[in-house]
Amino acid sequence: MATSTIEQLRARVSGQVITPGDDGYDQARTVHNAMFDRRPRAVVRCTSTADVQAVVDYARENGLDLAVRGGGHSVPGFGTVDDGIVADLSGMRAVAVDPHARTAHAGGGATWGDFNAATGEFGLASTGGIISTTGVGGLTLGGGIGYLARGLGLSCDNLLSAEVVTADGRAVVASEKEHEDLFWALRGGGGNFGAVTSFEFALSPVDVIYGGPMFFELAHVPEILGFFRDFIADAPEQYGGFPAFQIAPPLPFIPTDRHGEPFIAMVNCWTGSTADGQRIIDRIRAVAPPVAEMIGPMPYAALNTAFDGLVPAGLQHYWKASFVKELTDDAIAAHAAHGPKVPVVNSTVHIYPINGACHRIAPDATAFAYRDANFAVVIAGMWPDPAENEANTAWVRDYYAATAPLSEEGGYINFMAGDDQDRIRANYRGNFDRLVEVKRAYDPDNLFHLNQNIRP
Repeated sequence: MATSTIEQLRARVSGQVITPGDDGYDQARTVHNAMFDRRPRAVVRCTSTADVQAVVDYARENGLDLAVRGGGHSVPGFGTVDDGIVADLSGMRAVAVDPHARTAHAGGGATWGDFNAATGEFGLASTGGIISTTGVGGLTLGGGIGYLARGLGLSCDNLLSAEVVTADGRAVVASEKEHEDLFWALRGGGGNFGAVTSFEFALSPVDVIYGGPMFFELAHVPEILGFFRDFIADAPEQYGGFPAFQIAPPLPFIPTDRHGEPFIAMVNCWTGSTADGQRIIDRIRAVAPPVAEMIGPMPYAALNTAFDGLVPAGLQHYWKASFVKELTDDAIAAHAAHGPKVPVVNSTVHIYPINGACHRIAPDATAFAYRDANFAVVIAGMWPDPAENEANTAWVRDYYAATAPLSEEGGYINFMAGDDQDRIRANYRGNFDRLVEVKRAYDPDNLFHLNQNIRP
C-alpha cells in the first residue's frame, strides 16, 4: 500500500496531530514516567474510534512504530516512542453508566477517577486500581488488581465487552458472544492485540467503605505481616486492604516529628457495615499499637484518590513485581530487611491480596493465569530527582533479588519494568501458547509491540 503523509493523516482525523515544531509538542510527547524522554514523529490526540483506526492504518502503511497511550501511567514508558507515532486516547474519557443494568461504558482514555466519579453517583463500582490517575485501559488489559478484587474479582473479570481497533484497522467488539478468542486474550494479555477504544463493565453496589491507612513501627514488621498472612487466608471478602512500606508524608494525623520516617503500614478497605469494619480494624490494632491512623467511613472514590498526591506526573519510575502463593517466614524476613530502606516518600512496596473472588475464575478462563497466587507484590520505585536513578533502581533490584526466589516465576505485567521481557512466558504459564495463537490471528506482524510483548 502506498505510504501517506502527515498532512493526509491530519485530513483523516478529527483530533489534533502534533509534530515536532508544532506548539505544544513537548507537552504532547511527555509521559507519566519522566525517565522516558522520547520524540515521536507525531502524537495524535484521538477523539473517536475512527481517529484510532486512522492512526493504526497510518502506522501500518508507513512501517512506523506505534505507541498506544491510554489515560494513565505506563511505568515502562510504552505510551511513547522515538520516531514513531503515538495514538493518544487520553481525550476519550467519557463514562456512561446504566444504573438499572448495573453496567458502565468507559472510553479508552478514561482513568479510574473518571470511572469512580460516574459510577459513584449511583452507589456502584467495579474493581479499579489504588491510584485514581491509573488508566482504566492499561489496568484492565493487564488483569486489574485493586481494593475490590477479593470481593468482585479483577477488573478484567468484570469486563463484559470491549471495542478494539485491530492491526488491520478494523473496529470489532469482543465479548463472550463475538470474537471470543480476542476477548479471552484481552483479559490479562495486555495491549498486544489492538487498541481498545471502549470498555463495558459490570458494576456492583459499593458506596461508603470503612477504612484508611494505619502506620506501625518497623519493629512490628514480622507481627504485622504474619498477622496479615494468616488473617487474609479466610478473611471476609469485603476486606480488600494490604500492607505497605511507606515513608510518612507530612499529613496532619501523623505526628510532626515522625514525618519523613519509614513505617510498615496497613491500608484498609472494608465494604461491609461500619460496625463489622470496626471489629476488623480492632483486630489489626491488637497486633501492634499504631503510631498514627486515619480510619473511618468514606466514599470508595475518596479512598481511591487518597494517595494520588504521592504519585504526580513527572517522577522517575522503576518497578518490579512478583506473584506469591505463600508469604513464608523467610519472605517476611526479606521484606523486613529491604522494605525499611524505601528511599523517598513517593516510593513504596505493596503486598496485595488476590484470593477470594479472584480464585473462583479458572486459570485458563482468561489470559490472567495466576489464579492460585494469594498475593501480588509490587516494589514501586518512584522519586523526583534523576540524580538518584542509579541508587534507587538498585534498591528495587536488590529487593526483588531477595524476594524472587521465594515467589512464583511470573508476575503481574502491570507492575513490570521494560527490562522484564524475558519473563513473558512465565507471566502467562499454560496460557502463553494460546495467546501466541490469538496474536497471530489479530496482529501477525506485531504492530502492537510496545508492551510486555507476546511475539506472534
